[in-house]
Amino acid sequence: MKKTPLLAVAAAAALALTSCSGGSDAGTEAGSGNQPLNIGQFMDITSWDPANADVGFDVTYLSAVYDPLLTVDGDGNPQPALATKWEVSADFKTITMDLRTDAKFSDGEAFTADAAVKNLEYLKKGTRSQEAYTNVSAFKKVDEDTIEIDLKQRDDTILYFMGLGRSWMASPKAIDAGTLAKSPVGSGPYTLSADSVAGSEYHFAKVADHWDAAAYKGDPLKIQPIQDANARANAMQSGQIDVNYADQAAIDMAPQNNWNVAKKVSGWVGLQFSDRAGAKSEIVGNLKVRQALNYAFDGAKILSAIGSGAGEVTNQIFPVGMTGNDPSLNSTYAFSIDKAKALLAEAGYADGFEISLPMTTIYQTWQPSVEQTFKELGIKVKWDSMQYTDYMAKASSYPMFIAFISMDSNAVANVTRQISTPQWYNPTPGLEKFPEVKAQVEKVMAATPDAQEAEIKTLNKLVTDNAFFSVWYQANNAYVSKSNIEITPVTGQMYPTLNHIKLK
Repeated sequence: MKKTPLLAVAAAAALALTSCSGGSDAGTEAGSGNQPLNIGQFMDITSWDPANADVGFDVTYLSAVYDPLLTVDGDGNPQPALATKWEVSADFKTITMDLRTDAKFSDGEAFTADAAVKNLEYLKKGTRSQEAYTNVSAFKKVDEDTIEIDLKQRDDTILYFMGLGRSWMASPKAIDAGTLAKSPVGSGPYTLSADSVAGSEYHFAKVADHWDAAAYKGDPLKIQPIQDANARANAMQSGQIDVNYADQAAIDMAPQNNWNVAKKVSGWVGLQFSDRAGAKSEIVGNLKVRQALNYAFDGAKILSAIGSGAGEVTNQIFPVGMTGNDPSLNSTYAFSIDKAKALLAEAGYADGFEISLPMTTIYQTWQPSVEQTFKELGIKVKWDSMQYTDYMAKASSYPMFIAFISMDSNAVANVTRQISTPQWYNPTPGLEKFPEVKAQVEKVMAATPDAQEAEIKTLNKLVTDNAFFSVWYQANNAYVSKSNIEITPVTGQMYPTLNHIKLK
């Protein structure tokens, strides 16, 4: 799954335990500063091929074996990696990057401008990686350590997406061989060891002469996919793993175990109105109905009861504390069943209505909240049960559905993914039915960098007033780690890359 917004946390929580095995001593190699690092992941890797890998879940694995051109900091701002610096032209259509000259792939090939161009052309064609390069017209080698990216039009998200996990560099020979999906060959700080057991545990050998070897002190490194939250918590408590994607139970265990806790909002939970333009459903196409469904849900109560308080109460799709989010908008739909009923009556549905919604196992957590609220409003719902994969494929064919949709650190990426550009969960944005919103999206994209934040806030108010979504709350991604490990969460990644997992 690409890092387009996904039902990520909910999916992870529903998966069953696959395997967990092995442990290690917590000692430090004398004089080296290196320490064993065992990471408990909640999902197995989907692909070792950067063109097909999932940017939300796979980045921990990929960051071990590949170097990216760019990475991001905890706020989602692009940072140097294999590209040491870059410059954007005055018309925003040309990006020139200076490259490192001291990196090499694990097959012995040197990282060069030619290798970078080959990789970028490969990623532009990738099933998932192409999302970063939709506005690229050409990649060019300028000289041995400089490349140029030419854009068809201004793109304020390309550097963010590249840093988020869409610029991993692989060996050109391995690209040509077509073997990356199973056998990664990168220039990263580690190589995948032959004694790894797919689906159970992955062992990595440290590259002693890596250009940034000092930043990666985990040695040996092991990543274990352990899908059951209780099993991960037990593995953490027993010392089997040092880093854990944490539910509330694991967070509650942190103080007594002297664990660090790191968290940041990751996605919004609520009702996705996939037919807000009313192309298929007059009901959801009615603004007052959508507004009624915003008033009807008590986000604070749902977060407390179901989300264990691990998140932020808001009715917005822009992450709390980040660009675009406006705290004053949180009062727009203060919980009120009475207001919800009044709006439904004004819309012609005083006695409610009938509607079919999709349901799959992982969303049954929120199903009782929806049923109770709908019952109070006189809404009769027919649940169409299906497998999770079918839910992903079919949910957007319904006028609305329960959703967990991940957000981005980059505000413009949130605009494109959540509002203006077709996605699996929003295949027909329908902005032609909302000309004021459409015009504001265009203003956002055209604004100078210093004026863009204000334009995004204006857009946020418009989509909130037009009830594009019924957001109940934003949920956290949370991690616990041993006291000698610091984690920097990034909104946009479900699990941190290794450069955001620091051994003290």
